[in-house]
Amino acid sequence: MYKVSISKDRVNELPQVAFPGNIYVIDNMSMVNSAVRVLRKYDIVGFDTETRPSFKKGRMHKVALLQLSTPHECFLFRLNRLGMPAALRDYLEDENCLKVGLSVHDDFNSLKRLVDIEPAGFVDVQPLALQNHITDISLQKIYAILFGERISKGQQLSNWEADELSEAQQRYASIDAWTCISIYQYLTSGQFVPQDSPYFSIIEDEEAK
Repeated sequence: MYKVSISKDRVNELPQVAFPGNIYVIDNMSMVNSAVRVLRKYDIVGFDTETRPSFKKGRMHKVALLQLSTPHECFLFRLNRLGMPAALRDYLEDENCLKVGLSVHDDFNSLKRLVDIEPAGFVDVQPLALQNHITDISLQKIYAILFGERISKGQQLSNWEADELSEAQQRYASIDAWTCISIYQYLTSGQFVPQDSPYFSIIEDEEAK
């Protein structure tokens, strides 16, 4: 047996990935419909959400941000201000529109705490990674293994309900959605050969038991 895995130290040595496209913060209803119209033109869109962290036991905030990225641009929907607009909800529930993300059921649970919604047309890249013997299934490590670049997690615990999202927050949120497109396309193309990865290793018999 074998696996493909990468250590945290190896990840930290890699160059940092940069988002190559335009970022649009959608924070009023007049912007929603035009953003969704753009998203519907694409065969595949990357997906993620962000929630303000809670540092008090038992307290949980509602999802604040929903990111939908094409290969060229990312739309950041500020749900803490918008709620769930009808056009956006229809898109998320449209089984004919392919959306890809990581651990998407966690995001679904967050969205369902905000509104009654039944997301459809989603693919989770974690099972695709496991099918390709990638045993480190965080977004950061999957992307590092496949593309040799590091996703910075520096903004993960920032305030996603802030009056204005900082440029660093916008880049972080966009990258988390955008990289899912590259992962999905690469793993479904058949180009990834685990044995050719620099992070390939044989699992000893005792470890495999």
